[in-house]
Amino acid sequence: MKHDQHGISRRGFVRGSVVGSAGLGAPVLLPLVAASAAESGSPDTPGSVPGASFTDQSAALTPDRTVATACQFCNSNCRLNVDLKADRIIAVRGEDGDPVQNGQVCVKAEMMPQLVYNKERLTTPLRRVSGKKGAANSKFEAISWDEAYRTIARKLLHLRDTGQVHTIANRTTGRMPRGTGSLVGRLFAMLGSPNNTDVGPVCNDAGGNALAATFGLGNFTNGYGIDGATGKDDLGSARHYLFLGTNQAETHPVTFDYLLRERKKTKATLTVVDPRLTPTGAAADRWVAPKPHTDLALLLGMLHHIVEQRLYDQEFIDRWVTGFGELRAHLAKHQYTPAWAAKVTGLPAATITAMAEEYAGAEPAAIFCNAGISHQLGAFDTYRVLTFLAAVTGNIGKPGGGCNFMHNTWPGDLHLPPLEAETPERREALPVGPDYFAESILTGQPYQLRAVITQGNPLVSSANTTKVRKAFEQLDFYVYTGLFMEEPATYADIILPVCSGLEMEGVYMRRDDRAIRWQDQVVDRVGQSRPDYEIWIGLAHALADLDTRRPAKEWREAFPKRWMDYKNLWADFVKHTPGAGGMTRERMSKRTEPLRWPCPTPEHLGVSTLYLDHPSWYEAAESLDAAHRGKRFLTPSGKVELTTPALEKSLSTAGHTALPIFYTHPEVTGAHPTVAYSKKLVTSPINPQALTHPVRLGVPGNGDVHRTFPLMGMTGRPSVVHFAEMTHWTPTGKQLNGIRFIQIHPKTAQRAGIADGDDVRVESPRGAVRGTALFWDGIRPDTVFVPNTFGPAQKVGDLFDDPRYEPANTLPDDQYYDNLSGQQAYKCFACRVVKA
Repeated sequence: MKHDQHGISRRGFVRGSVVGSAGLGAPVLLPLVAASAAESGSPDTPGSVPGASFTDQSAALTPDRTVATACQFCNSNCRLNVDLKADRIIAVRGEDGDPVQNGQVCVKAEMMPQLVYNKERLTTPLRRVSGKKGAANSKFEAISWDEAYRTIARKLLHLRDTGQVHTIANRTTGRMPRGTGSLVGRLFAMLGSPNNTDVGPVCNDAGGNALAATFGLGNFTNGYGIDGATGKDDLGSARHYLFLGTNQAETHPVTFDYLLRERKKTKATLTVVDPRLTPTGAAADRWVAPKPHTDLALLLGMLHHIVEQRLYDQEFIDRWVTGFGELRAHLAKHQYTPAWAAKVTGLPAATITAMAEEYAGAEPAAIFCNAGISHQLGAFDTYRVLTFLAAVTGNIGKPGGGCNFMHNTWPGDLHLPPLEAETPERREALPVGPDYFAESILTGQPYQLRAVITQGNPLVSSANTTKVRKAFEQLDFYVYTGLFMEEPATYADIILPVCSGLEMEGVYMRRDDRAIRWQDQVVDRVGQSRPDYEIWIGLAHALADLDTRRPAKEWREAFPKRWMDYKNLWADFVKHTPGAGGMTRERMSKRTEPLRWPCPTPEHLGVSTLYLDHPSWYEAAESLDAAHRGKRFLTPSGKVELTTPALEKSLSTAGHTALPIFYTHPEVTGAHPTVAYSKKLVTSPINPQALTHPVRLGVPGNGDVHRTFPLMGMTGRPSVVHFAEMTHWTPTGKQLNGIRFIQIHPKTAQRAGIADGDDVRVESPRGAVRGTALFWDGIRPDTVFVPNTFGPAQKVGDLFDDPRYEPANTLPDDQYYDNLSGQQAYKCFACRVVKA
């Protein structure tokens, strides 16, 4: 596929630097003519003026000062140099001194100030006064922070004192300042509740779980840019890129642009696996479109071919891999041949063998994955097979290689000083995934939640949204924290306003390759909003005032007020977090590039390639745990573990095997093997603090659902414009992409009597959502793409007459999920499309 075949240009998803007399990047906000010059100023555009900027030497638009911060709308972790005049933001620029960022930002950078200057912002704590939970006419009154804290504290203490502390739950989100989750975890430990959860089941937990099981750490294995330890480029040195379920051109535009720049030098090939053509696929040498939710079959077919044809790295396997013989026998026993995989995926067998040979033959080769793999019923097992591919070909612990699974969070916690106060024993947590909060509230199984605090938006992000909405209508006590009156806010008893990223200092992490930036506060906080870490410290002090069982001193010592200043909180994180000793604020503030974890000392350069056979990695590994001394891989054996008796025994409790067998979602067409869930609950082998339902794998499927709902639907990000729900609250976000375009193949649409641009309904057995039909040749005829992150509360779009949409996650079935990682299965649901 030629790179220009679909008219895709890098300029469509990133904005380059416009170098003026000061040598600075182009302002995004000021003025439009400058951005236009940047877009048109390519060498092949006659009459263009590369680098033209008409704000230079403008008295009114020359900034008084510039503050360095970080964009928080994706994991590219771009530095934003924010120009201010009279304390107002007038421009946002990239960082020329970062060779990965290369001075660039994408369209979302200008939306960061739009979160600050936004008339819809929450500015004071609110208390419910009247109205049924969830009703549009719900009324709230402003209260003080002290009153809000005390109201919440009284409820939590009442539940604890009446033996119901386990019915208190919290769910964090990726938007929070780093380390807030550690504060929440400490508070919940002191209360005695086990149900402090994170965003993992709706994000990307499965990849990290699989990486940890195979290699020892649950992190993206390689880094963007130069590895300080070796002086060599890491991911840019790959000779082959295998992308599965990741549309980086729209989800990670700036780091993807770095890969494309380096690819021009190395002539690396790029294969993109996705049921629909995206800007990422358009940049590829090979784009393949399997059926949704069949990646596990594709990968097993590739692995079988590599093993059968002896395309593996025997020397690496002999020295560093355990379980290869068992893997060979497993693949042969189940006959996971390319021909078999072709029947499951709908791809030609020759394509599967060509992909396997290209991956195994390139040295090095890098795998990249994102939500397209995570949001599957078999997410953990699919990721595990990907780790096997890297291991048997020797593409792990090598610059330019690795398993680069997006969105892995910091390993465990950022660690606080040891808690000196005694903590009560806690009973088991609720089962992992998909949204067991709703199940617990509605059925009382295994017990009923009574108080929930969230930092995200479960009424847009959770599968089977209708069910989740019913649960929050019945929830006894709910605290919503956020920037706007999002969908959950109308269900809340207490609403707490938080700061946007430009209103606080802290760190932001490119969780992909563990790269961290220090961000300075750019502008004053809006109204009475507070950062999340300050909210939880304030709540702890309210508990100190009201708790009649635990001495107030214990709460106050556990949450010292000095942590209200994030510099002090971060200093304690650095001091106590394994592998973070060199990541001081002072050091990061001086850098134009982020600093990668692990970085154990001020002299250490940070680790780019995990498991690299190099002294810098061994030093970092030992800093994580003294038991790792001398280990290359941080597994019990010190090697890559494909299968071991201990791993097999552990996974078997949940119905899985260390060497995965094929199964898929029952709503994939073709009646493939699927799963059946037991009603009993067992301890999760992946999340041992929680429960899970064991499964039987390989249960025969049937096609009954497709008699009424013949198509397969999948959800995903609308475009490069949007990131989660927050961008929908900006004028730019709604102006550029306020319409939900339902991507459907023209032949499929025509059979249903649908014209391009028609208002349509996508219907599944769970419900229906509206959108506008967008004919797209680059999607499988049996598949429909429904953009997510739209929600009915997003009133900013009213300015452009954008419809208010029901969440796309009304359509997926929460009954089916990955019982190991808890991942929700958004990437396949039976559906039909009808003219509205």
